[in-house]
Amino acid sequence: MARESYLTVTEHLEELRWRLLKSLAAFGAAFAVSYIFSERIFSFMVAPLTRLLGPGEALIGTGVTEAFFTEIKVALVAGLFLAGPVIFYQIWRFITPGLRERERRLTIPFVLCASLFFIGGAYFCYRVVLPFAFVYFVEQYRSLGVAPEIRIGEYFTFFFRMVLAFGITFELPVFTFFLARLGIWTHRMLWRYFRYAILAIFTLAAILTPGPDVVSQILLAVPLTLLYLLSIGVAYLVRRRD
Repeated sequence: MARESYLTVTEHLEELRWRLLKSLAAFGAAFAVSYIFSERIFSFMVAPLTRLLGPGEALIGTGVTEAFFTEIKVALVAGLFLAGPVIFYQIWRFITPGLRERERRLTIPFVLCASLFFIGGAYFCYRVVLPFAFVYFVEQYRSLGVAPEIRIGEYFTFFFRMVLAFGITFELPVFTFFLARLGIWTHRMLWRYFRYAILAIFTLAAILTPGPDVVSQILLAVPLTLLYLLSIGVAYLVRRRD
């Protein structure tokens, strides 16, 4: 077996440090690029809400520095997605010493699948979940006879949490596939803990969504429950193939 499979604790910590530094460097470069195009990215990110607003309804800014920090937040989130493939590659390289030779060949499939599911989860939230949620929230204003004027800071807090939450949770089938290949997870184990998983899912949804917003929690918890069931099927298929 190769020497790298026998790394000491100190060597593991050193390896972790370098992987983190490389991930941060990639994120920093992606952030800089995203900041240059932050105005265009901003327009893209607010589209799910602005296309629903009518006359007298708008996104507003109330603080002197709110626009500046909003651009920073936009670039941070866009940079995270842009640097995603590099970050996933560094994660895979960190766990490589503990894998068998045939498993180390899964680098490209892991990076591609993890990146696609991360972006896919965020896009699903952007195209499906957010428009549905904003229709509901805007109608709540109108039912009270109030014209919504939503602060951009509050909008992006909600937007970032939802998009990142869906991006991260959509990784579940990907990690299930690779953990099942490594023999760490099985479909029987996932099914055995299904009830506890549901409790954990709704708890996680309550943490990731802003405030006591039951609608947002359900919009996150339902797809995550379906992803958990999909993960059970993925683990079963991996078991059958092996």
